[in-house]
Amino acid sequence: MTIEILHKYDLNDQIQEEIQNLYKQLNDKNIQRPLHQILQDGNHVILAACKEEDNIIGIALLVTYKVISGYRGLVEDVVVDAEHRGKGIGRKLMEKLLKEAEHLNMDEILLFSGHHRTPAIKLYKSLGFTLRESGVYNLKVPKS
Repeated sequence: MTIEILHKYDLNDQIQEEIQNLYKQLNDKNIQRPLHQILQDGNHVILAACKEEDNIIGIALLVTYKVISGYRGLVEDVVVDAEHRGKGIGRKLMEKLLKEAEHLNMDEILLFSGHHRTPAIKLYKSLGFTLRESGVYNLKVPKS
């Protein structure tokens, strides 16, 4: 098992399909964007992948951005294949992203997690994340 950062030049049809199938385990209702759009220059997304025998069995993304208050990252789309959960893969993916954030000299990492995702919340807390006392507001942008 290896944890690596995927780049746009790593992409092929097999990787696209494996990640599409994996992401459906996290959310099968969202319409997925193609990976070449996610990893395009200027999009500022770091994609960590866990591979076992050349198959992707877990992913985690870190979106990076700079604002007046600092250089931040937002963790998105953390998912490990159901058959491989409980083996520490989520932790290894998160640790890889945190090392990338440290290397980039980021100020803060944010993430959102559903209250029902108890194992994920336990992992995030064990990595040092704390619950921020603020509300999250959501607005779906209408499609024209």
